[in-house]
Parts: sequence; structure tokens; C-alpha cells
Amino acid sequence: MTISPLQQLIIERIQRDGPIPFIDYMRMALYEPDYGYYVAGPARMGWEGKDYYTSTDVSSFFAHCMGRQLLQMWEVSEHPTPFVVVEQGAGRGNLAEGIRRWAEREAPTFQAALAYHTEDIRAGQDALTQSNISPSVILSNELVDAFPVHIVQLHEQKLYEVYVAVSSDGRLYDVLDEPSNQEVASYLDSYKIPWTTFPDGWRAEVNLDAQRWLKQSAQRLKNARRQGFILTIDYGDKARVLYTSSRPEGTLACYFQHQLTNRPLVRPGEQDITAHVNFSALIHEGRRQGLHLHTFTTQRLWLTEMGIHEELERVRTHDFAVIDDARASDQGQIALFQWYNLQQGVIALTDPAGMGNFKVLILKR
Repeated sequence: MTISPLQQLIIERIQRDGPIPFIDYMRMALYEPDYGYYVAGPARMGWEGKDYYTSTDVSSFFAHCMGRQLLQMWEVSEHPTPFVVVEQGAGRGNLAEGIRRWAEREAPTFQAALAYHTEDIRAGQDALTQSNISPSVILSNELVDAFPVHIVQLHEQKLYEVYVAVSSDGRLYDVLDEPSNQEVASYLDSYKIPWTTFPDGWRAEVNLDAQRWLKQSAQRLKNARRQGFILTIDYGDKARVLYTSSRPEGTLACYFQHQLTNRPLVRPGEQDITAHVNFSALIHEGRRQGLHLHTFTTQRLWLTEMGIHEELERVRTHDFAVIDDARASDQGQIALFQWYNLQQGVIALTDPAGMGNFKVLILKR
């Protein structure tokens, strides 16, 4: 069996310290300097030769809707200049570029006030560090699902934590032990999850970093001393929907070359590892920090509210009239194919069984 340099580091740590909580393994697999999935090599979101894609890869209309949302926030905030937006986990910067292009074309006054900054998670866990930038909006798209998580498992009516151990031949495997801290032990109880009624072997993820991120983000808004918003989009749900007996193995998932797997202990540093977001934790922490719930909805409904279908119809009328006038011509056939691709992108973004069921959370100061 070939052992990668990162796996060797993990093995050495376990041999030195004993089995480590899964969160420590996941943190090394994703963020270990020079080796972690998010910090080594080029970004791996997109299509050919990549591992997963995001909404910005599917359609530019996603960025246009985000632009309209930011414009609304700017107007509600009484047109501050500069209007500082910080996007965390910006990756390749496609969302930022799409918003800028939309604003230049559709809202030049807003564009003149917009000061858009990006913080790239590939540089480390930037989302959990303070910045000297005081924003009006902190924005993230599929960021919180990438935070390392604890895993808990029910065994004989008792809740244990999952740890990672190593065999004599270098194979990583999981074992159960007492929760590593009280926050992990009491997490499900704090959301009134009836886990004692669930079947033996039931698992769930505990994302404490999500709460710390929300607390720090709220503090950054307070430092700005003006009205502000936190807008985050991700897959997940509120606690009572997320933590149910119908999810006996939890929501942890791995992505490698667009293939979904459930083997997080193989290929450390070479595959994405994610878990659904407990939005109840973000909402509750936001309220503790003095923020108010502005919006909690699905991506499908949010995009509809932000005018994605109206934009699609405008584009159809303005740019693809040839489909009606000369459909049988070569130009008409090319236009029909291009229109079909645009339409399919919008369908994918709003599919209630897929990306359309992502959740959109907006907290307001």
C-alpha cells in the first residue's frame, strides 16, 4: 500500500498521541499546510478534471441574482460609499467577477460604491480569523460545509465520538470513545434532538467551527458601526430536519472527480470532505450576537425572488429572437442550442431535488 506524505503525517501523529478525533483528521486532510485538499495545488471546483462544481459554474445568472441582492442591501442601508462586501471562501473569484460585470452593466451607480473583497479559504481557514476589513456584507457560498466536524455515534443508548486510529499496516480506521469535550457531548441536546430514540449506530456531525465563524463574522459587522448583513448559502437545514433517524449515517460526504463516496479515510488531501450545515446553529449564534433573522429560504425561492426567471425571459426575447424567426437555419439551430444551455443552467440552480434546495440565510444587524 502506497502511503502519501500527508497520510504519513497523520499516521505519525496518531502513533505519537493515540487515536485522534475525526475533526482533527478532517482538518489535516483539508487544511494541512502544503498537503491539505484546499491549500495544495489549484482549485478543484469546476468541470473536467475537477471534483465538484458550485452554482457559479452552472450559470452566470447566479452571480446576477447575487448582484441584485447586494443592490437591495445597499439601498436599504441608504447608499453608503464605500459599500464593503467581503466574500469568504471565494475560490477562483468567479462570483466576484460575475457580480462586478453585472453591476457595471446594470447598476453603474452601485458599482461605483461597491468595494468587493475576497478571502480565499485555500490560504487556510481564513473564515475563522479576524480581518481588519469592516464590511457591510459578509457573503459566502458553500463555505460552512467545508469546516471540519466532529462525528458522534449512538451505541447502546449512549453517545460516543468517532476517533481515527491506524493499523499496523498503515490503514486508517475509526473507533469510538468518550466525547472530546462537553460542547460535543451536549450539542444535540441543545437543539432538542431525540437521539436516544434513534437506532443503534446512528451518526451525526457536530460543526462547532460554524458557530465560531458566525460569532467572529457578527463581530466584524459590529466593528463597522453601520447596518450590515451576513448572507450564507449552503446545503443543510434546521436541526430538527437535519438530525433525524432517517439519516442513520449522517451527512458526511466525499467528492473525488465528481463521484460521491462515503470513505473519508482514504486519499486524505486528495478528495473533498463536506457535511450538511446546521442552520439552527447559525441562527441561534447570530441572535446571541445581536443579529436578527432577515431571511431563511431555499435557493430556488431566493433566485425566484431575485428575478432569475424574468432575466431568462429578457435574454430569450432580446438575444434569441432568431429561434422564432429562422429556427431551421444554421444560425437558428446554434441559437437554439445556446438557449437550451442557458435554460438548463437555470433549471439546475432551481431544481428542488438538487441545488434549488440549498438554503439561503440572511442575518441583519
